[in-house]
Amino acid sequence: SLKIRRAIHSPTTRLCFRRSPVPLPMARRILRLGAPIGALATGALAGASRKASSAAAPEHFDFLVIGGGSGGVASARRAAMYGKRVAIIERGPDRDQHGQRRGGGYGGTCVNVGCVPKKLMYTAAAHFEAAETAPGYGVEMGKPRLDWGALAAKRDAYVARLNGIYTRNLDNAGVTHVEGLARFVAPREVEVAGARYSADHVLIAVGGRPATPPIPGAEYCISSDGFFDLKAQPEKALVVGAGYIAVELAGILQALGSSVSLAVRGAGVLRHGFDPLVQEIINAEIPRSGTQLLTNTQVVAVEKDAASGKLTARLASGERLTSLDCVLMAIGRTPVTAELGLEATGVQLDGKGRVVVDEKQETGVSGLYCLGDASTSGFELTPVAIAAGRRLADRIFGGAADAKFEYANIATVVFSHPTIGTIGLTEPQAREAYGDANVKAYKSVFKPMHFALC
Repeated sequence: SLKIRRAIHSPTTRLCFRRSPVPLPMARRILRLGAPIGALATGALAGASRKASSAAAPEHFDFLVIGGGSGGVASARRAAMYGKRVAIIERGPDRDQHGQRRGGGYGGTCVNVGCVPKKLMYTAAAHFEAAETAPGYGVEMGKPRLDWGALAAKRDAYVARLNGIYTRNLDNAGVTHVEGLARFVAPREVEVAGARYSADHVLIAVGGRPATPPIPGAEYCISSDGFFDLKAQPEKALVVGAGYIAVELAGILQALGSSVSLAVRGAGVLRHGFDPLVQEIINAEIPRSGTQLLTNTQVVAVEKDAASGKLTARLASGERLTSLDCVLMAIGRTPVTAELGLEATGVQLDGKGRVVVDEKQETGVSGLYCLGDASTSGFELTPVAIAAGRRLADRIFGGAADAKFEYANIATVVFSHPTIGTIGLTEPQAREAYGDANVKAYKSVFKPMHFALC
């Protein structure tokens, strides 16, 4: 089995392999030999591969990627395109003792519990909003009714299809995928379920997870990940947080008919990274949509009634929000680096646990790189991680010595109600960078024609 595994990773053999009469399922099984957990290999082949992978010498690759999210997958596939021997390690979707998700699976946060399922829920909310404005145009749609279970099932099936596309793309590129939790034993060597893997170049792309506040009753709360585990629509919900995730999920629930409160620690939402004009408008629109915006407050405890299952949230002000079906914490994200054994590598971490990198994703340890939410790059956006991962592979394996992602003028969108789109410097940032005398701001506020008749 070891000879087979080595043979299929040469570029020439891969081409012949695809044209051979070997059925596709068998082709996938052979490509995934060496995956100690959740592999598709069975029987004697699987046993032989585990024994080979567990030998004293680690299985060696040109490029080893830790994390099967969008950035890691993009970098792995680009490296394989250059004919390199590549493996990717993904811990897969698992849960903690409270049933909370700890891993997303192939595609990472964006595909599994982020952008993709969120946009599907946002689109459902948009249909509700269309029903509200339609009578103004003489269109009677009636009061919409949501089948939450049916929507969730279709959403999850769509995500599962994307998971399959990610793994098929890895197979088609000849990338070995190993499932399990990786832990470093040396700067460029990791252990996964007793098997060891090493590489000339290793990329850390493990992403992040939602933060949980250290308050009594935190175990009764859900995170943005847990939002996609809800089996029924909450009639009454409290969302905690001032960032775009809190704003988006609160808006979705409100538009779909839930009664929603949004609690923020400061004077309003989206206080960082957005123009004052944008902040002003979104903070005015949230209450107009029906969401109760609670400012300058914090949740200090959550209690659960054993009989009804309803929750009560106690605020710092002493106010109590009762009869809640859901308390959703969206107070930030933390990098998933604590379990990686990074002390064996020599990399530096910042105060939040992110790997410190330069503008080229380099950690200062030879052959060890990091990108995405687990790094100090500064932009927790999927397209950014994808682009950075591809540029990294271009530089290491493609001969593009100066290739790097330019972390400037990056567009971002917030799926709020109304939606927000922004790019470049905010007005305060521009004035700080260039001086008041060199900056002119043009402002226009108007009512979109969509609302002209309603």
